[in-house]
Amino acid sequence: MIHKIKHHKYINKVIIGMGSIILMTILALAIFVQKAQADKQNIQSGICTDTTERCIAITFDDGPNPKSTERLLDGLKERNVKATFFLVGKNIEGNEEIIQRMYEEGHLIGNHTYTHVQLDTINMNMARSEIVQTNEKITEVIGECPKYIRPPFGAYSDKLLLEINMMPILWSIDPEDWATKDIRAIVNKVTKNIKCNDIILLHDIYDTSVEAALEIIDILQSQGYVFVTADQILLD
Repeated sequence: MIHKIKHHKYINKVIIGMGSIILMTILALAIFVQKAQADKQNIQSGICTDTTERCIAITFDDGPNPKSTERLLDGLKERNVKATFFLVGKNIEGNEEIIQRMYEEGHLIGNHTYTHVQLDTINMNMARSEIVQTNEKITEVIGECPKYIRPPFGAYSDKLLLEINMMPILWSIDPEDWATKDIRAIVNKVTKNIKCNDIILLHDIYDTSVEAALEIIDILQSQGYVFVTADQILLD
């Protein structure tokens, strides 16, 4: 009789122990699934999780263009990607609604001079005017003055930037999309050379560049890269 009681107690302990293990396993699995879903949501919304080493920025120069920029914005919205646009001042008039949409959808807007001039080839007054005019045009549309500038051709002087109190944003990957209509070549130059914290240079004024950009985003998102605005790369 005593033997049977001990046997039953042993079985009960085993059952309780197995139950605890199963419960812990279920809880651990639930936590894992919840974290995976949160990470997926964060990646899709452009938020870096755990580490910023998989963050990259995609940037577009020379716009806006009434056709290709609109198509690009549609594609970015569909993919929940935030980009950075460096606007040429002379292209702003007539395209104010596009710029307002950029701003409202969370993209970073920067200055790319008024006429796409190489700043170190003109005098200081002319260079300052190129930048100030564009800042004023952008401010009229979105109500904020840009903080960042991409000097055409990457050429500028520190003295000029100190005077205008703006931060330059250059790039680390340039597929030279302006020089080719070969979409596959543009895509390959980016996706085969990408690394964490890269800033990709493209142009939103070419249909081929827009198509390449969206394909690049699809490929890199599938590889776990998170797209953020270029200022976040600099701040990190």
